[in-house]
Amino acid sequence: MPKRLSLPCLAAALLTVGLAGPARALDAEIEGLEGEPADNVVTYLDGLDASRYGPERLAHEVRRLAREALRVYGYYDPALRLRFDDPDAPSEVVLAVEAGEPVRIERLDLGLAGEAAEDAPFREAIAAYPQREGDILRHAPFDALRGRLAGLALERGYFDWRFTERRLEVRPWAHSARLSLGLDSGPRHRFGDIRFHGQHIEPARLAALAPFETGEPYLASRVATYNQRLGQTEWFGSVSVRPRLDAGPGELALPPPRLGFWNALAIPDRPPTPPPAPRLSAGAIAAAAELTAADPPAVPIEVRVTPADRHQFETGLGFATDVGPRARLSWDQPWINRYGHSLDHDLYVSGPEQQFSGVYEMPLANPRRDSYRLQYGLRNKDSEDTRALEASVEFGRRWRFDNAWEQLIYVRGTYEDFTQADEDNQVVLLYPGVRWTRTRSRNPTFPTWGDRQRIDLQYASEAWGSSAEFLRLDADTQWIRTLGEANRFVGRLGLGSVVTDDFEDVPPSLRFFTGGDNSVRGYGYESLAPEDAEGQLIGGEQRLVASVEAQRRLVGKWWLAGFVDTGDAFTDWWPEALNTGVGLGVRWISPVGPIRLDVAHPLDHDDAFRLHFAIGPEF
Repeated sequence: MPKRLSLPCLAAALLTVGLAGPARALDAEIEGLEGEPADNVVTYLDGLDASRYGPERLAHEVRRLAREALRVYGYYDPALRLRFDDPDAPSEVVLAVEAGEPVRIERLDLGLAGEAAEDAPFREAIAAYPQREGDILRHAPFDALRGRLAGLALERGYFDWRFTERRLEVRPWAHSARLSLGLDSGPRHRFGDIRFHGQHIEPARLAALAPFETGEPYLASRVATYNQRLGQTEWFGSVSVRPRLDAGPGELALPPPRLGFWNALAIPDRPPTPPPAPRLSAGAIAAAAELTAADPPAVPIEVRVTPADRHQFETGLGFATDVGPRARLSWDQPWINRYGHSLDHDLYVSGPEQQFSGVYEMPLANPRRDSYRLQYGLRNKDSEDTRALEASVEFGRRWRFDNAWEQLIYVRGTYEDFTQADEDNQVVLLYPGVRWTRTRSRNPTFPTWGDRQRIDLQYASEAWGSSAEFLRLDADTQWIRTLGEANRFVGRLGLGSVVTDDFEDVPPSLRFFTGGDNSVRGYGYESLAPEDAEGQLIGGEQRLVASVEAQRRLVGKWWLAGFVDTGDAFTDWWPEALNTGVGLGVRWISPVGPIRLDVAHPLDHDDAFRLHFAIGPEF
């Protein structure tokens, strides 16, 4: 019958807990010993609660823990003397240590068997073992090597591995130790077939993303890469890629022969059946086995996926001093058929600009690297001295390379009805182009390291019906580097040029303007460009902007920034002078992204200051 705690007993127990004294951590001071062994003794004693023990038991615990801490550094016979600051309620112990003669390695035997004996990472792990015979014994390297070999076996496909020997034999009386560690890896497994479950995309397209071929030696890192690549397609809500190990090798022995009824009957006077002579000798069988080696074991790769939502919507609100309040609505269809085609729509609205655009992407044999892309859009802009209505369509072929560069070769058609300053025009342009881009970053929200490059080259000719003939280059680069944990540097450089004799027929979307949050701070958005006789902006044929910014962490997620921006849009290269702005700002890494607030001063206006505010990372 279970016992029940009566109310008086419960009250007494609670009172006892309430009257119990607080825990007392024991501080330790080590004498006669320095370095890592002394630090390890302090670490072992750090969690000791002195209030739980009487004086004699506490002294015993201190000695026990100190000896454990010293053993891992090879000291198995230390002499310990200790004294407490207060025998009745100690809070500090002074421990005098005479480490004594250390245990040294008398014999070190590390070996590999199986295919791992010829596998470079295993050989390197053995060769890198830091201890030799005659060294003072340390437990940590031996444990680390054991874990390293076991980890390599699983990472590199030796799923039948085992330790043939794993022994650390210590002889304290002789101050010697014998270390033995042997690994038999068995055969290395190879990648087997890929088995898909739950897929809605053609298996051939999914298999093309695999970073391995059937029959290649197994590597766990390639399985992880495959999982990542499938996730990057955005076709799936969930992705699981894992090796599928069979329960074990199949039985090769044949079942015993079944006797017929004529053999099962007891027939008298039947002569005994002589045993059959062997058809092959033992030597012949062994020779045949050597001629036909067994195939290496294979590991099938199991891929389980669930489809991503076919329709995904996202909204966003923001504010920037360049454009004021802004809103964005996106409608994405990450897959619309079994070939993985996708369709994205985007609606952007701000005071000076409204834009609707779409991208239809058609992946090719390698969906991650190659695709056709159809883009289309409508844009209305009313800013400074520019008013334009633009409609465009673009068809291109995209490649992504191993060095993270992306190349897009395209043909673009544009109709633009615009007014720039006092000039009204309508143009139709058809021009091919090539664009190279690359973005690399660590911690995309607030990169501590990264860079971004973009180069766009376009050519239009009246020979195929364009309203203007021009060659246009637009290029930008941006770099982020961090020094230590509290210093961050951002640099930007932008160049642009339009070579043409028909500048009046080049629409505002292809002319150059500078100034604003992401250009030359201290000046209004796209307010720097050549002007006509009446002081109205007409846009430039050339562009140059540069910026250097240094940031220093103040506390937590707050950073202080100082910067210098310079640049201009102009007609003839090189300009007579560049517009330069300097300023200070703060950065706060908020849950919705970095918030940037800058106060900038243009050097060509003594009493002018401009506030710049933006939300979002630099890239």
